[in-house]
Amino acid sequence: MLASRNEHKLREWRDALPGWDVVPLGGTDEPTEDGATFVENARIKARHGRQASPHEAWVAGEDSGIEVAALDGGPGIESARWAAEPVSRLLAELEGVEQRRARYVCEVVALDRSGAEARASGTLEGTIAQGPSGTEGFGYDPIFIPRGESLTVAMLGDPWKAAHSHRAQAAHALAALLR
Repeated sequence: MLASRNEHKLREWRDALPGWDVVPLGGTDEPTEDGATFVENARIKARHGRQASPHEAWVAGEDSGIEVAALDGGPGIESARWAAEPVSRLLAELEGVEQRRARYVCEVVALDRSGAEARASGTLEGTIAQGPSGTEGFGYDPIFIPRGESLTVAMLGDPWKAAHSHRAQAAHALAALLR
């Protein structure tokens, strides 16, 4: 069970883990993400999901975002809440900036019924494009160019993302831990 109701994240987890039963967190309340790190926020979500789940299965909490070198690692854990139009704001913040290194980060904490914890992470290094391109993915994908690629994640598409994204890396690492 993934302690999330974000359909984009759920789809990415399902794409990254074919054959796994990835189901969203039930209920209506969401935990307050007040951790100081991606790991802390993932743990908060996992604990919330574990309390709300009667299932024997593992419950995973995931937190992810983008860290931009020129913004001292920002927006970081605030990536989803940073702005109403985060892509536009990030491009505005980087206007005239040559150094556009960035990375996607994903941290996952999974808890079993007893509270035993498994942790996994994934990162995708890259740069921020001058403008948005592409239609697949979500969030910052239209402006994020992975290292070694010339296209944005949104242009590379969902099949590429299922194999290479920060979330896919974390999902594969978690799957290896839980085997």
